[in-house]
Amino acid sequence: MHKVDIQAELREAAAIEARRNREKQRQSRIFNARYRTMGVDLEGLKRQVEERKLRENMEKQREEAFDADRVQCDKVAQMLEEEEHQRKKRLSQDLVEFREREQQPFMRREWDIHDPEVVRKGQPARVSDDDPRCGPSSMQCFAGEDLNSAARLKLQKEQNKHALEEQRTERNKELGDQKYADNLEGKKRIELDLRAMELARLEEECRRAKAMAIADFNRAQAAEVAEQQRLSQQREQDDNYVEIHNHLTGNFLSEDPDTAKSLLGSHRVITDRWKGMSLEQLQAVWKMQKEQCRENQKLRQEERQRVAEWDRQRELAAHTAMQMEEQEQNFRVELRKSLDAYNQELADAQKSNFQFLEKEVYTNAPTAHYHLQFNTSSR
Repeated sequence: MHKVDIQAELREAAAIEARRNREKQRQSRIFNARYRTMGVDLEGLKRQVEERKLRENMEKQREEAFDADRVQCDKVAQMLEEEEHQRKKRLSQDLVEFREREQQPFMRREWDIHDPEVVRKGQPARVSDDDPRCGPSSMQCFAGEDLNSAARLKLQKEQNKHALEEQRTERNKELGDQKYADNLEGKKRIELDLRAMELARLEEECRRAKAMAIADFNRAQAAEVAEQQRLSQQREQDDNYVEIHNHLTGNFLSEDPDTAKSLLGSHRVITDRWKGMSLEQLQAVWKMQKEQCRENQKLRQEERQRVAEWDRQRELAAHTAMQMEEQEQNFRVELRKSLDAYNQELADAQKSNFQFLEKEVYTNAPTAHYHLQFNTSSR
């Protein structure tokens, strides 16, 4: 047998084994009643949930790693920025120190031209008018020159001192005037405060007097209102007394029946003045009532006769119904007997049929092996 044939057999065996495994998995799914009725792959769902949780954890760890890297990068950037700042600071300090050490103004070549102290350091052009350096061509002595500069400066200093003294005196005077004005302002403010307090006191007194006047006015108004109410109650009470007297002395409470007669006819009365019926009218009413009683007794006698007739008719109907019910019951008994006989015939026929099936038809009874062959495949 060649090597190629061996590989083909192995592939075929692997395919058969794979089909068997798939068939077993399919049978486990199909024969599982819960999975078949629900129609949901619980294991797959659980696996998906676990995979999702694993992805979320990995994503969370990845984000945390990125956050840590960002923090580390921020710290490194801050450190580099701080080093750059320190380097620039050191360079600036070195530059300042170099300029202070090597680039002073007096070290420049043109310092002699720009030196502000060159005049003070140098020798004056002349010391006095009889300076031997001042020859005919020295051009150092001219008409109108200030040769008494020292005396003039001394005089100027004295004048300045005198002017400063005057300014100090004027300043002290101004301060005194300002202090006096402040004292006057304080006194004026105190006076205004006292005047304001006096005005407030007067205003409070006026307010109190106004309140007292309003209270007196309110009391007067209340007394007037109370008096008006008393007078109104007195008038109302008088009116009530007059009304009671009119009722007592009027036609309303009198026993005169003529006051109830109407002008529209003798058969009509005034309802608000009617005092009741007269004796003749009462006798007529009593007579009418007796007649109505006799008529009612007659009607009741007729009603009793009619009820007795209806009772007799109901008794006859009940007797007839009892006879019909007895006939119906006898009919039901006969019908039940015929049904029992028919059911017995059917039971005997069914029993003979069962016996025929058990003895003639169902002779080959199925065994347990017959039932085990079902549900063995998923197809």
